[in-house]
Amino acid sequence: MAKNGLQELHDVGQSIWLDSIDRRMLHDGELDRRIREDALTGMTSNPTIFEKALSSSTAYDDQITDAEDQGLTSWQLFELLETTDVRDACDRFAGVYSSTRGADGFVSIEISPGVSHDADAAVEEARRLWKTVDRPNVMVKVPGTVEGAVAVRRLIAEGVNVNITLLFAIQAHERVIEAYMAGLEDRIKTRQPIDGLASVASFFVSRVDTEVDKRLDTLIAKASPAEKERLKMLKGRAAIANAKLAYRLFRQKFAGPRWEALAKQGARVQRPLWASTSTKNPEYRDVMYVEELIGPDTVDTMPPATIEAFRDHGAVDRTVDKKVAAAEGLIKEIEAVGIPMKDVTEKLLVDGIASFQKSFDELIAGLEAKVGSLAPGGK
Repeated sequence: MAKNGLQELHDVGQSIWLDSIDRRMLHDGELDRRIREDALTGMTSNPTIFEKALSSSTAYDDQITDAEDQGLTSWQLFELLETTDVRDACDRFAGVYSSTRGADGFVSIEISPGVSHDADAAVEEARRLWKTVDRPNVMVKVPGTVEGAVAVRRLIAEGVNVNITLLFAIQAHERVIEAYMAGLEDRIKTRQPIDGLASVASFFVSRVDTEVDKRLDTLIAKASPAEKERLKMLKGRAAIANAKLAYRLFRQKFAGPRWEALAKQGARVQRPLWASTSTKNPEYRDVMYVEELIGPDTVDTMPPATIEAFRDHGAVDRTVDKKVAAAEGLIKEIEAVGIPMKDVTEKLLVDGIASFQKSFDELIAGLEAKVGSLAPGGK
């Protein structure tokens, strides 16, 4: 049987994770089929994904009804539903986890957005989710804020697998690499093993273009005809350039004496995970964010539509470490026309947390409405 593009991606060292979860696919064979046919080796979830799953499905109704006698708050009920799904998904990926000796086969579950800026609360919630799911191949997602990085170091030292999410800035990426390595070193000091630990750094891609393009459009509207053309040439390129610089940083940091000392004790690299790789602008190729960031020791988490598109017409070539000098030049050019990347990435982090908070609030409200409708006498 001819290989599809997804299997080819896997063969060049990139893991494909599904950026979606819902109870139906866990039990109707769809997830098993994707693992078997599409080289799928992991899964990510977040409040937006769970909000969609809960609002569009009756698959959760029985568990909601069964839990009604337990006197749970809406938050506790949601945590019960999501940890059940994530545990079941972990079990579906247990074969991948086993066959890769713990290098892949992970399912991510996110702490609530409200603790993004509180390291102590983030650690406490992450510990609870880790213990509740109780699977070696679960990863707890922690936002890449300054406080999040503090939490990451503590969680790694405790032996919790961590996915650091909402990374937009190279500086933030550097901070979480440092947190990961320091956490491993802290663990070694307490004579704990580090060879079973895993972490990924989720670097967001397409949202960078969405924000930069919007700012470029504002400049284009006021520019002279010659300047308009130059500015238009910068559109749709910042996100990939930014991610390539993140990959270069990854390769630099996971080399040299400090890393080698950790690797000798069985440490695994903290792989960059490309998130937000669906194309938001219909004028751009639908798989461009996947095609331009292919390379070893990376993960790409894609929503179902992007996976289907890549299987159908994605081109596989090692691209993530090509034209890096050009990427650096492009970022400098964007800054030179008056778009500071620091402003862009800071805004995206704030917006990202706010978006997840909105989804989380809608999820809880939707769950309360569903509980009411399922109750005796409910509509």
